[in-house]
Amino acid sequence: MIRAVRTGWIVLLVFLGFVAAAARAGEPFEVVKTAGDKAIQILKDPKLQPKEKKKERIERLKEIVYPLFDYEEMARRCLGPHWRRRTPQEQQEFAKLFRDYLEKIYSDKLDFYGGEKVIYGRETVEDDYAQVETTFVNAKGEEFSVVYRLRRVGGKWKVYDAVIENVSVVNNYRSQFDRVISKSSFDELKRLLKEKAG
Repeated sequence: MIRAVRTGWIVLLVFLGFVAAAARAGEPFEVVKTAGDKAIQILKDPKLQPKEKKKERIERLKEIVYPLFDYEEMARRCLGPHWRRRTPQEQQEFAKLFRDYLEKIYSDKLDFYGGEKVIYGRETVEDDYAQVETTFVNAKGEEFSVVYRLRRVGGKWKVYDAVIENVSVVNNYRSQFDRVISKSSFDELKRLLKEKAG
């Protein structure tokens, strides 16, 4: 599930590093830029670098990430056609489980961040959907592209996917979740996610 080590810190920023404060509603570029800048400030804060401060770093990121991400939309897209076969209660439970899973696996990658820089590129908006192109540059000068996909929900732009090096995070999970459900069951998928989120 986005196993490459070199993109671990990018995925961390995607799922734990967004901040809603100071972003002007209706402007996807500002949402992403403000989020990225403030996330990096938290990750670079010398007071939060000691190992014993890792939990505090995670909590500070969690406090501000929930309002920005559309976890239900992410969960729906990750389940694909299987989402429609679930009851509203099951859908709600899965969305929460998926959020908990993302939080756990990517909070474990905090140590991957090594001072990378972010270059913000083009914004594209079409009706209630938008995408913002960015490039991450590491200390070796290597570049990694990340395109954030957003949709307008209740007048606010929320992130529902990110494309890292031309690989959609949502599509990546959908393929894996579909394999588990097809070979076993939806309950088995939930069991695996709970195990990893525990």
